[in-house]
Parts: sequence; structure tokens; C-alpha cells
Amino acid sequence: MGNRGDRRFPRVIFLDAVGTLFGVRGSVGEIYGEVARRFGVEVSAAELNRAFFRSFKAAGVPAFAETDPVTIQVKEFAWWRAIATQTFQQVDALQRFSNFEEFFAELYAHFALAEPWFLYPDVRPALERWQAMGVQLGVLSNFDSRLYQVLQALNLMDYFSSITISTEVGAAKPDAKIFAIALQKHHCSPEFAWHIGDSFEEDYQAASAVGMRGIWLRRKVTTQVKEGEG
Repeated sequence: MGNRGDRRFPRVIFLDAVGTLFGVRGSVGEIYGEVARRFGVEVSAAELNRAFFRSFKAAGVPAFAETDPVTIQVKEFAWWRAIATQTFQQVDALQRFSNFEEFFAELYAHFALAEPWFLYPDVRPALERWQAMGVQLGVLSNFDSRLYQVLQALNLMDYFSSITISTEVGAAKPDAKIFAIALQKHHCSPEFAWHIGDSFEEDYQAASAVGMRGIWLRRKVTTQVKEGEG
């Protein structure tokens, strides 16, 4: 693949998750509405989607100071539960659930499955090509620990030698810290690494700012949420 000291040929390629490797089927609002119907609650998918985006943007970044895996998972669950609660409050539907806790537990588990996601058609060929070239691959994402299950369900896990997610490292893109931690896993300096993602600020600009080659993947605009689900 060329001279490993040549920046044109990376030692490592990091990829964002949602919006880069895979996307949400339909919209978050549609999926929220679908699961809500199982609990006897009918809400407009469009209204839910708008409410979700408002709640998601107001929630801040999913990054926690804890290092204990169990504590992190509790924090992740609570972070998303608050977003879901606010989402249904905004559409005046929260009080219509007989057991919101049971509903949210099912919703949260649903997004760890393959069903809510679709794999972009260009992803697997690219991963196979880079892997054949001997390039190390890593995921670098503002997701949560369910990402391991999603990657496994989509048959992507075997392509990656590292997974770096914001909830586990206490920093979220565009913070330089999360890039530094990902690079350390590969013992690679920034100039020999690429980062590919669909966010201009969190992926392209942030990676470039730490000395990596940032590549902005301009996916077709959809109603999916960036780096998360709900």
C-alpha cells in the first residue's frame, strides 16, 4: 500500500458510527412511535421526531467521568431515558403510558438490535478493501456501549481492532481527548491516521484540528439523529 511514512497511506482509519457506517431506518420518530404502539400509545411519528431532536440537542454530550462499566451503563440508560421522557412530554403523551419504565426499557433494548438500523451499501466493500491493504480500522463515535451489540448484529465487529466511544472515555467529539485516546490504542501519531465521518464539525474539523486527516462524508440528508438513537 505504499510507504508507511507517507501520509497518503494511513496506518489507521477511524470511522464514525451513525450516519457513516449505518443509519436509522426511517426516522427516530417512526421507531419511537412503533414501540409506543405496542404499549397502546398512538403518537404522530413526525411530531415525535421533532420533539426528539429538540430533546437530544438539549441533553448535552454523552460523556461521563466514571470508569466502572456497570456505572457507565446505568448513566447511559438514565441519559437516554431523560431524552425519551422529554420527547413524550413535548407531545403530551407521557401520561398516556400505563408503565413508561417498561416501555422505555423495551425501546432502549430495541436500539441495540439490527432491526432499527441499515448498513450503507458502500461500507462493507470499503472496509474489506482497507483490511486487505493492511490498514488498521477503528470506530470513533459519540455512541454508547450498545454500539458493540449493534456492530455485532450488523456483522461489522470483525473489521475493527478498536472501538472508542464517548461514554466510556469521558469525552465526546469534537473534544481532542477522544481522538488522543483512540490514537493511543493503535500507538499511532495523528499524521498517520484518518478519521471519516458525516459531521463537518465533530468529524472533519475536529480530526483536522488534532493533526489527523479529516474526511467529511456527505451522506444524503435524512431524518436520523447524529450519533445516537434515543
